[in-house]
Amino acid sequence: MKERRSRRWTAPDDLRAFGHRSRLKQLGWTADEYARPIVAVASSWNELNTCHAHFPERAGDAKRGILQAGGTPAEIPVMSLGEQLMKPSAMMFRNLLAMETEEVLRAYPVDAAVLMGGCDKTTPGVLMGAISMNIPCVYLPAGPMMRGHWRGKTLGSGADVWKHWDERRAGKLSKESWLEIEDGIARTPGTCMTMGTAATMMLAAEALGFSLPGSSSLPAVDSEHRRMAKLCGRLAVAVAEKGLRPSDFLTADSFDNAITAVLAAGGSTNAVIHLIALARRTGIPLTLERFAELSARTPLLANIKPVGEYVMEDFHMAGGSRALLERIRSLLKTDALTVNGRTLGENIAGAECFNDDVIRRLDSPVEESGSLVVLRGSLAPDGCVIKASAASSDLLRHRGRAVVFEDMADLKSRIDSPELDADAGSVLVLRNAGPVGGPGMPEWGQLPLPKRLLESGVRDMLRISDARMSGTSYGACVLHVSPEAAAGGPLGLVRDGDEIEMDALAGRLDLLVEESELGRRRAEGGRERRRTLSGYGNLYVRHVTQADLGCDFDFASRVPGEADEPDIF
Repeated sequence: MKERRSRRWTAPDDLRAFGHRSRLKQLGWTADEYARPIVAVASSWNELNTCHAHFPERAGDAKRGILQAGGTPAEIPVMSLGEQLMKPSAMMFRNLLAMETEEVLRAYPVDAAVLMGGCDKTTPGVLMGAISMNIPCVYLPAGPMMRGHWRGKTLGSGADVWKHWDERRAGKLSKESWLEIEDGIARTPGTCMTMGTAATMMLAAEALGFSLPGSSSLPAVDSEHRRMAKLCGRLAVAVAEKGLRPSDFLTADSFDNAITAVLAAGGSTNAVIHLIALARRTGIPLTLERFAELSARTPLLANIKPVGEYVMEDFHMAGGSRALLERIRSLLKTDALTVNGRTLGENIAGAECFNDDVIRRLDSPVEESGSLVVLRGSLAPDGCVIKASAASSDLLRHRGRAVVFEDMADLKSRIDSPELDADAGSVLVLRNAGPVGGPGMPEWGQLPLPKRLLESGVRDMLRISDARMSGTSYGACVLHVSPEAAAGGPLGLVRDGDEIEMDALAGRLDLLVEESELGRRRAEGGRERRRTLSGYGNLYVRHVTQADLGCDFDFASRVPGEADEPDIF
């Protein structure tokens, strides 16, 4: 192999390299340490990211593994995206994390990286940056938290929150019970223990080939997670020595494997956006249609909340990610290479399932196929999605009268008003919640149901927005409508009382208004709205693409190459 990258900083006999070596010695390094492979540990930790509370310890474990394998670790913090506390949305900062990851790996003398992520947007963020930098790397997933408890019942983050909140709004759950649920639902470090976006993207990363076999389902506080972190460090040294880069193993087959794994797990709709963004960073074309094609043939096997009954702890004990992938082996491109130098088929060979109700067999799936549906039509010319497996089946074909909310502030102010003109057959519409309109496409897509209807027993309605929703959410929620209202999409033309028709079985979503009337509304200016923001927010709204293109920056989708490397002077 060619000379290691870090040696460009430290090997020459010149003034600049003298400065590099002397400053490394200032840090306490000896000459033999910077002669070894230098491996960055890119930790997306801070004290307000609940999912990554254990990362300081795991970074130490990864560094021990690097040392054991003959490398030199260097912990380099990158932006921490905590889904629960960041506003307006962690999604708005995914691209900033990708930029930071790419640039710190480019700017510093490192030969490889351990990428630490987990909480929803950190997984795609660090992977997007590493792909663009195209440096050898291993992904270390945060892992899910342990199950929640309340009065003898298992609680799943997100999914059970929405369910019990609806009961409280309907007057059927006391404040005391609600506070008990609050105390018992998040008991340990780690990501949501349901098949939310975090668990979905950790599984997708494994199926893509970025992480160790079986690592994506390991609970965060399990001692095996510590051992896995150490193994990630060792593997990072090995890929540094081999020079194995993302471009050496990421192919169209890799992305098909990731999509198929997500569908078999009943994964988050957010995976559509993130996987498209990752593929575009590689130069691999990936469209909504490919998701639709794979969904039509892929059974849903993981019986995990919010679609199923169990949580990630059960999933792991049933055999975890390897068992799920082995069960769908016939649907995977098993010769796809992974970061450990073996094929995906080799990584899952011999995996067993120990609970057929948690990970179903192919002949007894949770759903036969079609857990994710892509819709197009006059209301979504560039597409949108619905998680059909999480929706009421009677709403998958529905025609109803629109009840329109201009933005989230409008929704919050009116949704519980007794005067709201809505019934169980109405279609709730939220706009100005997309990449530009949100800004940052917040997880507002699981629109709350009107309190009056909740009190009458209604628990699902057709809801449409240009927003996203949490992977832990459920209901007949049409998401990612593209183009969004704030970018001039037809969603901005909808008026109260307009008829909207969705046929998920046919993949259609239509606004049943004459084109002449829509033309008149466009002439009036529609509802296009651009946010005025400063700093990074200004950059974001000017350059973010729409959901069907991955919400990445328009200047970021390119094939990485060595020409991007800095000169060393």
